Amino acid sequence: MNAGQSASFRRLFDQVGPVDAVGIEERAAKFTTRSIKKASKLWGLRTAVSMVDLTTLEGKDTPGKVASLCQKAVRPHDDAEIPPVAAVCVYPAMVKHARRALGADAKVRIASVATAFPAGQTRLSTRLSEVHAAVADGADEIDMVINRGAFLAGEFSEVQDEIVAVREACGRAALKVILEVSELETYDNIRAASFLAMEVLRDGDFIKTSTGKTSLNATLGNNQVMLEAIRDFFLNTGRAIAMKPAGGIRTAKQALQFLVAVKETLGDAWLNNRRYRFGASSLLNDLLRQIEKEKTGAYQAPYYFTEAAESY
Repeated sequence: MNAGQSASFRRLFDQVGPVDAVGIEERAAKFTTRSIKKASKLWGLRTAVSMVDLTTLEGKDTPGKVASLCQKAVRPHDDAEIPPVAAVCVYPAMVKHARRALGADAKVRIASVATAFPAGQTRLSTRLSEVHAAVADGADEIDMVINRGAFLAGEFSEVQDEIVAVREACGRAALKVILEVSELETYDNIRAASFLAMEVLRDGDFIKTSTGKTSLNATLGNNQVMLEAIRDFFLNTGRAIAMKPAGGIRTAKQALQFLVAVKETLGDAWLNNRRYRFGASSLLNDLLRQIEKEKTGAYQAPYYFTEAAESY
């Protein structure tokens, strides 16, 4: 890092404040010790189901596979008390097939990973064209990746200008801004990038941990850094930004720990799928198994539930 970059980061860290890394890790560890029982646990499990973005992001995706995904999203299980998931997430080319499967008035939203996901390494004009096409085909939400190279080079205006351009291309669709936390390397950088994104987002937009395509994805630690950034930004501005941890959350136990973090940091106003999501499709079946266990006292075999797509 050269002197100019160092000066840029110092100014940004002075503006948003540093992260107490030891404190973050200690607090995250405490979330794993909370005990949730009976009715509260069942409520948490169902709420987590309603927050899942059910995802398929494979080169072999087909319209038929997307249609099956949409069917599971609308009705994850035969139990009528289990809600639909929040959204299905697909590549831009599959948006029209998801819209056909769900219909125009579906409660399940359609999200699309645009802007040359996951690397983002194409011209901005190409990335914006991809966003326009996905929205035109029926996407309700766009998941974009930030320019990590520009951020790490201290080119913060470039990072924000690109987010603004994508935000405008989204029109009425919500925007989720992926920080790719593993490539930002430090908690201070994650907090700073969170603020850079939130400053140019609108209420109902999201910041998101990861693409799920790197070695490190969502953890209670980086999730907590971003939750506290959202809290501080809300207290300073009154603007409520949503949050999405993605990748690595595979069990109901983990999901409940993340929800405890949300409740204790942001409060009940964020305990809904308008303000919190899980980018972890493989989580869904474990949530369904745990719901069955709470209701019947017995675990169902994994094959009892239809398979979800790969998580990200």
